[in-house]
Amino acid sequence: MTAAPAILLLGTTNPGKLRELAALVAPLGIECRSLADEPAAVEVAETGSTFAENAALKATSQAIATGRWVLAEDSGLVVDALDGAPGIFSARFAGEHAGDEANNALLLKRLAAVRGPDRSAHYACHAALAAPDGKILAVASGVCCGRIAESPLGTGGFGYDPLFIVPEYQRTFGDLSAAVKAVISHRGRALRAMLPAIRRHLARP
Repeated sequence: MTAAPAILLLGTTNPGKLRELAALVAPLGIECRSLADEPAAVEVAETGSTFAENAALKATSQAIATGRWVLAEDSGLVVDALDGAPGIFSARFAGEHAGDEANNALLLKRLAAVRGPDRSAHYACHAALAAPDGKILAVASGVCCGRIAESPLGTGGFGYDPLFIVPEYQRTFGDLSAAVKAVISHRGRALRAMLPAIRRHLARP
């Protein structure tokens, strides 16, 4: 009898993040579920002061609540001219329930007087893998450097992707294919760094 695949709960309800994370672990033969698929999932207040603290907090809290392996990440946009903002508040830059359009509009407004290389920024991602008892067994991080466009370009991705220009391509994440983004993005880099730990703990022989 073939063993049932291991289940990895991805600590997000964001469909864009779920697609990216699930694609990375699919080759390991691991079944991925989002928090939306897990009745025992809980709301976790992101009270950490860094991406790393929030990732660990989410992973531990959801693992204890659900009794499952949990891979959680916290990520966001860090803009040099804004002293690191929006940072850990990226998803709620324009307000607690703000959407991508409002967040992007506020970012462009804050950078209206900033030109050229001074619009430098980077995406950062920190990931944490928690065992069912809540213990963090692995952490990883990734960054992707670029600059902020003066207007949205492209309709792909989510969040600030239509504004984030990757210098190597001279295109925004919103204008790049999902396959290219998966290779060069902050999240892709962090999760690929996490794959050996996921394989060690969850992949079937």
